[in-house]
Amino acid sequence: MTSTPRKIIIVGGGTAGWMTALMYGDALIKQGVEITVLESPTVGVIGVGEGSTPALKRYFDSLGIQESEWMPACNATYKSGIGFDGWSTKPGYDNYFHQFATMVDNLTLPNFMENVHARQRGVHIDARPNRYFLSARLSEDCLAPKSSENFPFFTNYGYHFDATLLGQFLHKRAVALGVQYKSCHVTHAVMNERGDIAAVATQEGEQLAADFFVDCSGFSALLIGKALETPFVSYADNLFNDSAIAMPSEIGDKIPTKTVSSAMRHGWAWKIPLTNRYGNGYVYSSSFVSADEAEHELRSKLGLLESDTQARHLKMKLGRVTKHWNRNVLAVGLSQGFLEPLEATALYLTQMTAAIFLLFLEKGDLSDQARDVYNQQIHDYFDSHRDYIVAHYKTNSRTDTPYWRANAENLDSVSDSLKHIFQTWIEGRDLAAEIRRQNIEHFYPVGSWYSLLAGMGSFPDIGPATGPDLVAPLDDFMRRCALNFRDHRTVLNEMAEQAKASSM
Repeated sequence: MTSTPRKIIIVGGGTAGWMTALMYGDALIKQGVEITVLESPTVGVIGVGEGSTPALKRYFDSLGIQESEWMPACNATYKSGIGFDGWSTKPGYDNYFHQFATMVDNLTLPNFMENVHARQRGVHIDARPNRYFLSARLSEDCLAPKSSENFPFFTNYGYHFDATLLGQFLHKRAVALGVQYKSCHVTHAVMNERGDIAAVATQEGEQLAADFFVDCSGFSALLIGKALETPFVSYADNLFNDSAIAMPSEIGDKIPTKTVSSAMRHGWAWKIPLTNRYGNGYVYSSSFVSADEAEHELRSKLGLLESDTQARHLKMKLGRVTKHWNRNVLAVGLSQGFLEPLEATALYLTQMTAAIFLLFLEKGDLSDQARDVYNQQIHDYFDSHRDYIVAHYKTNSRTDTPYWRANAENLDSVSDSLKHIFQTWIEGRDLAAEIRRQNIEHFYPVGSWYSLLAGMGSFPDIGPATGPDLVAPLDDFMRRCALNFRDHRTVLNEMAEQAKASSM
């Protein structure tokens, strides 16, 4: 196939299916391409991935969808970054904040990197990332990352949201745009003589044909896995976690603007603020703890041991397929692969998978060469994000359970790319230059790597700091910057009232 297909069927709805449908509908329906989503009425949505990177804002901006339209409908909140608690036991490094970039960082990031290098040389200076980035200050004070008009600096931010409600919102927008929708349960694919998929068969007795198919069927991978038998590359040797528990808890008057990832005995727990609740979960390895024990640990942490709040138990398959685009099928979302949600990359990888393929569709280039180039691009996204997540486990300093000791000692988890990053850091050389040499800064920028490694306290042990606090002037600068931002819940309440008024 060397031209844009005229009929595309997306198998599966949920966030991945409807995000892809809306994106493709916006770009292709006006060119006469027919797009249909087949969503099963009997298969539930995973629906626990409730955090995003700033890429989700770019997605909505590209479609002309205002925050006041979708955020109140999805109980969404703003996200300035991720706080990591308890991953390091080194004194003074029990928590750190992984920031989303702002223009203010252009002023503070060089200072942060210079002070990190000084700390590596043994200088007593505070080199934790928290004090160097505006997003950390906004998060600490529960301020929305939406500045007043007189603040001349742009702030990047992501979102927290109810994943089920987001899928429903995208569904409505896609159908309104002209995407066709059919409620049916796809059972299997019907192949043609060339080995491509000609149609999909449904439990209702129909066969639905198309030129091209998008597999958004989740971990079942109906098309990319079962029909085309695309091999799967497991990340089990790199990342031990294979299970998760999710459950809600109450939220108070203050709404934070950060996800919190807290180290647990056999994994880590997430805490995500929505307008109406906290979303909580525990990502763990079933090789080290049973599901019942993990649930007890999470309930204990949340103060819900005596509560009848239901917990959802999930199994995770970490890794990726060897071909995200195979023959006339594109796999998007869980069908193509999954990384544990430590850095909220699931929706980002879904978005990038669909968006990059759309570039090939719009050019009408579906050649074998284009397919090879595309697949390598998406492999790089998955593998590079895997490495950044692995770095959290390799730099942890916990020794309280076999789980944490095994993670720190796991040599199989370190790719050549990550080995070079660690070696550069240990030797005190220019990490920014190494990131550029590997051409991986577009996956995670230099500031993210510095924040992770410095935030974990990966420095020579030189004892407690003495003398003046050399970073103190930054505190006043950040305080004055923060005066240009408003209380998070107040901003969200005003947006909800605006949305209510516009719907009347």
